Amino acid sequence: MEMKRFQKINHFPGMIEICRKDLLARNLNRMLKLFPKEYKIFPRTWCLPADYGDFRAYGGTRRKRAFICKPDSGCQGKGIFVTHNPEDIQHGEHMICQQYISKPFLIDGFKFDMRLYVLVTSCDPLRVFVYKEGLVRFATVKYIDPSSGKPVKKGGFQGTHTASDDICMHLTNYAINKRNENFVQHDTMGSKRKLSTLKAWMTENSYNTTKLWEDVEDIIIKTLISAHPVLKHNYQSCFPKHTSGSACFEILGFDILLDRKLKPWLLEVNHSPSFSTDSRLDREVKDALLCDTINLINVNACNKRKVLEEDKQRVKERLLQSHQTSRASRYWLPSGRRCSRGPGPAGSECPGGAVSLGRREELQSSQEAWLCQAQLYEDAHLGGYRRIYPAHGTERYERFFKHSGSLFRETAASKAREECARQQLEEIRLKKEKFEAAIMKKKAERKEELHGESGGDKPRTSTTSTAPSARLTSRSSRIWDRKAQHTQVDSTQPQDIVANEEKKRINALLQRENLIRSLGIIDQLSRLQPAPQPPADMQRSLPADCKSQVTEEHPDPSCVASAGDSHSQEDGEDGSQALSIPGSVR
Repeated sequence: MEMKRFQKINHFPGMIEICRKDLLARNLNRMLKLFPKEYKIFPRTWCLPADYGDFRAYGGTRRKRAFICKPDSGCQGKGIFVTHNPEDIQHGEHMICQQYISKPFLIDGFKFDMRLYVLVTSCDPLRVFVYKEGLVRFATVKYIDPSSGKPVKKGGFQGTHTASDDICMHLTNYAINKRNENFVQHDTMGSKRKLSTLKAWMTENSYNTTKLWEDVEDIIIKTLISAHPVLKHNYQSCFPKHTSGSACFEILGFDILLDRKLKPWLLEVNHSPSFSTDSRLDREVKDALLCDTINLINVNACNKRKVLEEDKQRVKERLLQSHQTSRASRYWLPSGRRCSRGPGPAGSECPGGAVSLGRREELQSSQEAWLCQAQLYEDAHLGGYRRIYPAHGTERYERFFKHSGSLFRETAASKAREECARQQLEEIRLKKEKFEAAIMKKKAERKEELHGESGGDKPRTSTTSTAPSARLTSRSSRIWDRKAQHTQVDSTQPQDIVANEEKKRINALLQRENLIRSLGIIDQLSRLQPAPQPPADMQRSLPADCKSQVTEEHPDPSCVASAGDSHSQEDGEDGSQALSIPGSVR
């Protein structure tokens, strides 16, 4: 099933690259190795069991460090636990282990995180918006550093429970804390508050919020850049016809944690943030968010009737257009090199990835016009959103796009693979040119032969070798082998007998004979054929018993043979016509 150009879907193919905890960790770790200073935006993370050895080595040298362990693709805080002993994790378990931020920023002694709503309207080019309002989610138990090992009260008595055992102290998920008896429903002092309430509180307490929100936006942009190559590739593969607009949009939920120095850390990214409205606060935030999103993505940008008519007209033109010979000079590869092959089935693209020069210019002009119109529309319908990319000063992120493809792109192994692939392509090209030259030579020779025949010359006799060719899996290989079998031989000279051919010929004759006998054709012919009558002079010389047999359907062979022998003997004497049959005297 294919999406129409006037339709939109609320997810990008490939966004899972940052929405699964394990894939997010791998992408950010890859970018961290490329840019060690710029990508310190998330806690140190290990993907188990792949990084189990590194995790145990790190945990063995830092005994007082705490770690938080999460499932690969869990949600709502399920399966999460905190430990400061790496030996608690067995080898082979699939999970994500992060270095626990043991000194977070606290308000009234409670730990909290921020849920920010980010809208991505396009991935090629990347366009990102962040909503002004969000949620601040608090834990329901006052925070104690788990590395301290202090016992805590649980169930109204002093027990052996440590700070790392209380999940409501370390996790701020609403799905976990809403069941706690300490959960408070209040707009300014409750366990769930608006993001604007947090901003006002920090301003009142003289915190530098300008630098804080700049760092938060920086985290969002860098996180999306880490998955941009996959996003762009998947989008172009799934929606090749959406050239003048974006077929997708997506609202992402970024969870950000602040440490005591007000440095933001990325915890995770949610591709389907909850839009349930359990309280008035949820309705105020999420209702406005959804309304502004629908207005900003411009669902009415494409006229449905007009798009359907254009598609029908394009199909009609493609069916009615005449077949044209492909011209290499009219088709260009995206890198600027010429393509030696003609247009593809649609008439606009070369089979090897080339795009016709006119079609390429048309696509570029169409995309530029769409971007200009989209920017004007977005500026007038932002609502509670603010564009963070592209924006003023975002040119510094261009270098991250250039190196976000692969960590191993510049290694010796990758260079060797590229060189080997280049040599293989060159060999294929040379073989193809050689084959085409041989074909052209044969055509020229054939043309000369035809010209000689028309002038009265004796035509040359050519035979085709019937040596069987091996069955090939590729159609092009079979054509090559079939054309290579046509060779000219001299029919005046004796040819060598091929054992395989002679054996096949004999087997074919035997099969034909068996088939004829099985069908009863010989018997039918023998019945239909009339009995042969001997000559009159032979009948006079035959014995009485042989004469009676001659009149029957099948004469006696011995009589006929004896008559024939005597007749031949009489013919051999001096002209007399008398028959000499043994046992009879004339």
